Amino acid sequence: MPGEARRVLGTTVDKTTKMTNKICVVVADDHHCVRAGVRYLLQNSPNIEIVGEAADTVGLAELLDTHACDIVISDIGMPGIDGASNSVSFLRRVLRGGPRPRVIVLTMIHHPHMLAGLLHIGVSGIVNKRDTATALIDAIEAVAAGRVHLSEQARIAIESAEPAPQLRAGVLSAREWEVFQLYVQGMAVNRIAARLQRSGKTISTQKRSAMRKLGLETDSELIDYAQQIGLA
Repeated sequence: MPGEARRVLGTTVDKTTKMTNKICVVVADDHHCVRAGVRYLLQNSPNIEIVGEAADTVGLAELLDTHACDIVISDIGMPGIDGASNSVSFLRRVLRGGPRPRVIVLTMIHHPHMLAGLLHIGVSGIVNKRDTATALIDAIEAVAAGRVHLSEQARIAIESAEPAPQLRAGVLSAREWEVFQLYVQGMAVNRIAARLQRSGKTISTQKRSAMRKLGLETDSELIDYAQQIGLA
C-alpha cells in the first residue's frame, strides 16, 4: 500500500489537536473553482470551519495525517494515489480505518447503483452538485449529528432505480472489495484465487456477495458499475 494511504490508516498519530467546537471539515476536489465555491459557501457558517483543502488523494492523505477533522467533503473523480482518476478506493480505506472522519461525497454522478454503492462502503452523505448551495450545509449538519443524508437530486437518482437499491443493506467486507477490484481489472476467478491464496469457490462466493450488496445481477452490470466509479 502506498505510504500516503498507509499513514491515513493510523500509523501516524501526530495530528493537530482539534481545539474548537465547530464542525471541522476538509475539502477535496481537483477543480479549484469547486473548492473556492465550497469555501465561499461555508465561510459565513458560524458552526463550520474548513481546516484544509486538497486537489487529489495524495494531498488528502497528507491533510488527514496532520489535521483533525470531523468530516471530509470529497469528489470521487479526482486523481488517486495509484494514478487512477478516482478516489473511491482511497475513501474506502479511510472509512475502514479508525478513528475516522465521516465522508460526504460531492459529485455530478447520478447512476443509482453507484450512489447506493457509496453508501454501502460507509459514505455518510451524498450531495449532487446540481442541488442548491444550502444542500451541502444541510448535509454537513446532518452527518455531524450522526445521520445519513442525501441531497434531493441524489435521493431522486437512487429512488429511480428498478428495483430500488437497499441502502446500507450490507457493507462490502475488505475481502469482497479486494475480489471486486481484481475482477473488474480483468482477472479471472482462478487467477484471483491463486493470487490471494484462497479457493476458487471462496472467490466466487465473495464476488457474488459483493454483487448482491451493490444491487448488481450480471457481470456486464458489474463492469458498468466499475466504469462509473472509475475502477475499470
